[in-house]
Amino acid sequence: MSLSDLTVSSDAPLIVKTTCAYCGVGCGVEARVSHSLVEIAGDPEHPANGGRLCSKGALLGDTLDLQHRLLRPMIRGRDANWSEALDLVAGEWSRIIGQHGPDATAFYVSGQMLTEDYYVANKLMKGFIGSGNIDTNSRLCMASSVVAHTRAFGSDTVPGCYEDLELADLIVVAGSNFSWCHPVLAQRLADARQRRSGLPKVVVIDPRRTETAETADLHLAIRSGTDVTLFSGLLQHLRRNDKIDHAYLEASTVGFGAAFEACLEQSIPAVSRVCGVTPEILAEFYTLFAQTEKTVTVFAQGIHQSSSGTDKISSIINVHLATGRIGKPGMGPFSLTGQINAMGGREVGGMATTLAAHMGFQNAGHREAVGEFWNSASIVGRPGLKAVELFEALDAGTVKAVWIMATNPVVSLPDADFARRALAKAELVVLSECFRNTDTVPHAHVLFPAAAWGEKNGTVTNSERCISRQRGFLPLPGDARPDWWIICEVAKRMGFSSAFDFAGPSAIFREHAQLSGFRNNGERDFNISGLADLNDQDYESLKPVRWPVLRGSMEGTDRMFADGRFFTPDGRARLIAVHPAGPANALSFEFPLILNTGRVRDQWHTMTRTGLAPRLLRHLSEPFVEMHLSDADRAGIAHEDLVSVETAYGRMIGRAIVSEGQKPGYLFVPFHWTDQFTKLGRVNSVVNPATDPLSGQPEFKHTPARVVPLNPACSGFLIARKEIEVGDAFYWARIPGNGSIRHEIADERPLEFWAKRVVEAMGIEKQDPAWLDYSDRGQKCYRGALIVEGRLEGCVFLAESRSSLPPRAWLESLFIKESLTVQERMGLLAGWPRS
Repeated sequence: MSLSDLTVSSDAPLIVKTTCAYCGVGCGVEARVSHSLVEIAGDPEHPANGGRLCSKGALLGDTLDLQHRLLRPMIRGRDANWSEALDLVAGEWSRIIGQHGPDATAFYVSGQMLTEDYYVANKLMKGFIGSGNIDTNSRLCMASSVVAHTRAFGSDTVPGCYEDLELADLIVVAGSNFSWCHPVLAQRLADARQRRSGLPKVVVIDPRRTETAETADLHLAIRSGTDVTLFSGLLQHLRRNDKIDHAYLEASTVGFGAAFEACLEQSIPAVSRVCGVTPEILAEFYTLFAQTEKTVTVFAQGIHQSSSGTDKISSIINVHLATGRIGKPGMGPFSLTGQINAMGGREVGGMATTLAAHMGFQNAGHREAVGEFWNSASIVGRPGLKAVELFEALDAGTVKAVWIMATNPVVSLPDADFARRALAKAELVVLSECFRNTDTVPHAHVLFPAAAWGEKNGTVTNSERCISRQRGFLPLPGDARPDWWIICEVAKRMGFSSAFDFAGPSAIFREHAQLSGFRNNGERDFNISGLADLNDQDYESLKPVRWPVLRGSMEGTDRMFADGRFFTPDGRARLIAVHPAGPANALSFEFPLILNTGRVRDQWHTMTRTGLAPRLLRHLSEPFVEMHLSDADRAGIAHEDLVSVETAYGRMIGRAIVSEGQKPGYLFVPFHWTDQFTKLGRVNSVVNPATDPLSGQPEFKHTPARVVPLNPACSGFLIARKEIEVGDAFYWARIPGNGSIRHEIADERPLEFWAKRVVEAMGIEKQDPAWLDYSDRGQKCYRGALIVEGRLEGCVFLAESRSSLPPRAWLESLFIKESLTVQERMGLLAGWPRS
């Protein structure tokens, strides 16, 4: 990626080892920096990926230019300097606390923050402001794992490591499109299966026949929300077939009697009826699990994002505890985090329900220890508001100020338009952001320009507890600053200078590591006191290491619970009696379909970064609605038709993808698209805000919905070197390309209107000799192209029927040319090359 606005001081190429910005796999990356060129490659020495990268990681270099960056502090839409912006935020925050108390303020943070940033944000809110109101967008993706781990193990501990996926003989993938959402782990698994002649076997549990399911040995397309029934039936099968490890249960657990009692009725026929899969497939899965000691159960958002997500995870943990398959190579329950530093946020207490260093509010000794370590007289004594509750409190007016950091809640929260309305009621909305054009930016009173990936320094922790360094290799552009610096500067202005006088991220990390060992005599899982004395040079050269890292050693820990001891008061794990519960919202005559949301392979969260890489938009360039053929036929919908998905919370528009892999009665829509890339494509605006009562995690996977076909009078696309305004079309999708921007459009107004409208939007006269156009009343289409000095500047193709439009790829390729050949000009209005 050419970085025309950035320079690197060294003339010699520089290779910087850092960590990818995206998912919880936490891949190591090598950034090769030479003058204004950055090339990205996988780090062959990093334990997470061994040099592998997915499409997003490989194209990180395509996201580094400054065209869309926020580079100055702003106050109510005008440029400001740092002193003015920091003084205003600190003063207003203090005023609101003085008038209404500390709980009238809140932070909403993100798994995209580095651990050091997270640490000081949590310290400021819980230790010195004195409120628990700091929560994270990780609440939306792994909060149920935190609760389920804690109630089973006494700690929020992921027991295993990635090597277990390669050492297992059976991998059960529950609620994850592993191949798209954690693709490097899928690559590692595929390599292992090739080396080991098909082992481990893979079972996929997912209503959709995803890319992951396509490669599995067995696919259980269960009904949405029936996971507790499925795994309770497995527990009962294990008991009936004498596959329980009674010695392990006796020595290392409690609660197995009640857990078994809760699943007594879950016979294979009963489970088959509830889950909607045949008894034969169930028996095959249950037998395979029972006979395969080395089993890992991998689970992610399809399990987490549910109003009963905590119980679903407990039902998975139960079968591993009942068989003693935990803490050993190739065995265990394995929660995959969504974001690169979701785990780091859990470590520092970035969630409203926890204290720092995996300490908890329910333990008076923990509260005392944190308060003493921070020398704080204001240490909070109770949990704060979880994400959805926080925005409800903004709407109600009980929270009056919110500071949002590194996240885009008006796209990512359920019932996202409610989040918009709630922010409009706040007295003060502060946003720390890298980009100036996210959907949340217009709702902020104060904008802080934050350092982006490639510019900031700190640590992240991936899904296997591996702490890695994220290193900067680019200078800070404009007035951008690291999140830790911004937070500390506000804290100092609020009167807390001595507690936030950090020279840099290494000093913050040392304090974080020291706190993890403070009053920790082995009763807490998170302990990295072995890293507490790192000097700045040691910190800079820190290699990836899995926690715990105990004092006196730099060696990490691959697996937890190998000795059968846990972090509960009696050292025993708890099996939890769980009972099946249906989704929070039932289907109805009005809304007979189930809307499920998720990710696609080449996009990330709300596209603020991946949307800058045109090559990533080649895979899937528009929001879509995947549905089964039977549902499409019933609604009169054909493949690639525009459809409206409607729920009790609103409507969104996407392009229908008719697929036999989608379960009848279900819709799948990716959540990435925003107002920056499409009109009415934000699916989370129609998702129900129901949450798990224990974890507060929203139910993104089950919203009652209906789908309605749309029949526009005019469809088409225009491609130009500059932005063209088409905002008044009832549907548009913006697709950045290499040297051009394509807009797909559809509207109820006729072809003739849009032929005139687009020409005007391009700023030309139809009589201009540079404008070539063609209108065919019989074919009901209009085509035009603007050629200036031999170079294609723009083109438009409109038709009453979308099927008569030409492919886009060849036309887009013409925009990287400085001049067109005779054959290209001849083929231009046809939409394909002439030989």
